[in-house]
Amino acid sequence: MPNSQNKTGAPPGTIVYFGEDRTDKVKLTLIEYNETEVIEKEFYALDECMNLINPNMVKWINVDGIHNVEMIERIGKQFNIHPLTLEDIANTSQRAKFEDFDNYVVSIMKMLNYDTELASEQLCVILMDGLVISFQEAHGGDAFDMIRNRIRSGKGRIRKMGADYLAYALLDAVVDCYFNILEKIGDKIELLEDDLITEPTKETMQKLHFMKREMIFVRKAVWPMRELINNFERSETELIKPSTDIYLRDVLDHTVRVIDTVETYRDLLSGMMDIYLSSVSNRMNEIMKVLTIITTIFVPVTFIAGVYGMNFENMPELKSQWGYTITWVVMITIIGSLLIYFRKRKWL
Repeated sequence: MPNSQNKTGAPPGTIVYFGEDRTDKVKLTLIEYNETEVIEKEFYALDECMNLINPNMVKWINVDGIHNVEMIERIGKQFNIHPLTLEDIANTSQRAKFEDFDNYVVSIMKMLNYDTELASEQLCVILMDGLVISFQEAHGGDAFDMIRNRIRSGKGRIRKMGADYLAYALLDAVVDCYFNILEKIGDKIELLEDDLITEPTKETMQKLHFMKREMIFVRKAVWPMRELINNFERSETELIKPSTDIYLRDVLDHTVRVIDTVETYRDLLSGMMDIYLSSVSNRMNEIMKVLTIITTIFVPVTFIAGVYGMNFENMPELKSQWGYTITWVVMITIIGSLLIYFRKRKWL
């Protein structure tokens, strides 16, 4: 359950974790690399990690778990991170943003994943001189696995570039995850559209409503990323080299494409809602048309049956030898005439 601790009235920079209650240990993963060598180790204590840091290599410290406030404070003191940044790291409801400080730049965003349902986790990437620190809300596999594999294998240019390129690669991996999420959502929209056209039901309406809520969730995570990456690219910090700017512009372009796709899907879902309502209305109209036609056909027949069902003695037709046959002929003729008329008017 979310932490119910209230930080109302607390001074700025007070670190309070808002998220799922967790008791597992925070894991630190240190990856150091240059063009010729890669060192990767895992720790559960900051001191052990700091003792093995090589100043001549690009360093990436990934922190799995932000629920341990004491660990965040120790990391902040070790690397001279501003208390307001530490406060934002622990706040899982923090909106995506970019901030530029004297000795580092920080990007806070949402990383999405879609296994059985859509979920997100808080992600913070801090770029320093020769060092990247990433804070993740949850353990387990994530969007950074492919980056770790590229570092281990030496493929691409990541081992030849600095920490600013690594920070770019992490942002790019997050944006690529957005594409994967939208691809899965797009497949679900196609299936839902087929159900909507063939035979819409209440369950279809529930699925449609659920998907609209998912798109709102994705939109809240994706939209601020445009401003974040734009500010990242325009930052005047010396930590970001000019050679990395072109890659940041590429990530910005991808982010704009993601946002366009999100807006397209939102419009599709809104249109599908209208289609559902129209389909239900048309189906009701068809039912009412059939009932109206049946009623129209049997009203005159019922009138005739009602007249001759009164059994008055002075009704001459009751004693007629052909009265019963004539009555049936008249009723059948009326029914046939109405059916022919409705068919000519294309009501049937």
